[in-house]
Amino acid sequence: MDSREVMKLFLDHLSIERGLSQNTLSAYQGDLERYFRYLEKKGLPLEKGGKEEIRSFMISEKEKGLSARSIGRRLVTLRTFHRFLMGEKILKEDPTALLESPKLWRKLPDVLTVEEVNRLLTAPTGRHWMALRDRAFLEILYAAGLRVSEAASLKLEDLHLDVGFLRCLGKGGKERIVPVGQSAIQSLRHYLNRGRPRIARVKDKNFLFLSRLGKHLSRQSLWKIIQKNAREARLKKRITPHTLRHSFASHLLERGADLRVVQEMLGHSDISTTQLYTHVDKGRLKAIHEKYHPRP
Repeated sequence: MDSREVMKLFLDHLSIERGLSQNTLSAYQGDLERYFRYLEKKGLPLEKGGKEEIRSFMISEKEKGLSARSIGRRLVTLRTFHRFLMGEKILKEDPTALLESPKLWRKLPDVLTVEEVNRLLTAPTGRHWMALRDRAFLEILYAAGLRVSEAASLKLEDLHLDVGFLRCLGKGGKERIVPVGQSAIQSLRHYLNRGRPRIARVKDKNFLFLSRLGKHLSRQSLWKIIQKNAREARLKKRITPHTLRHSFASHLLERGADLRVVQEMLGHSDISTTQLYTHVDKGRLKAIHEKYHPRP
């Protein structure tokens, strides 16, 4: 079976019978060419590419640094291609039929240690209103596990500091109530009492985090605050807008928090998303195994 000829038949099918665009056809072709090169390096013809070879190909793509989205697209391409081969009776079995969903290929989140979190949270120093604001913002991200977009949309009426809670609107406008610890409450009070009044204006006055002009800070501006203070803290790890949120979840689970409770605080609709954090701390898993297994 000549893989190039079969690919041409497949692409003609996609173009003529399914009417796909040239950009989509190019994406399919690129994915298949990578797969064919992989089989050639293994010395295997196309018909010998079974489930294990396809899974091994996916792993090799992941190890090259390919994103989860791109890996998922590769699998969709191979599934569509092999279904075509089955329909044309070129193959008798579909090796992609029982392969797991691309969701399982998601990259583990980037997480800071507790010491690194402390360095980041204490990077804004002094009594200047900007330092007070930045400290309050970073504290609230870690204390409540908020997305940056959720922190950007916080308003004064969302804070209930006397009882240690805040209200936020997550994806799809879904409301949730999240507890806030004393450290974050103290930083928020300092900002509200000594920093925010210096910049508050009539416009946007209800938003919690404001710019020097008293305007509502966008999530892009808040992301720049994270980057700036990560540099000040001299953190070597890759920092993303979700880093403190990831660290919040990971640290809670490391200390024995219930997975369902963490799911609720993060606002995840699917617990499998929260379960991703249970794979982060391999050292803790090893310690538990050594402590409780009858034959360590």
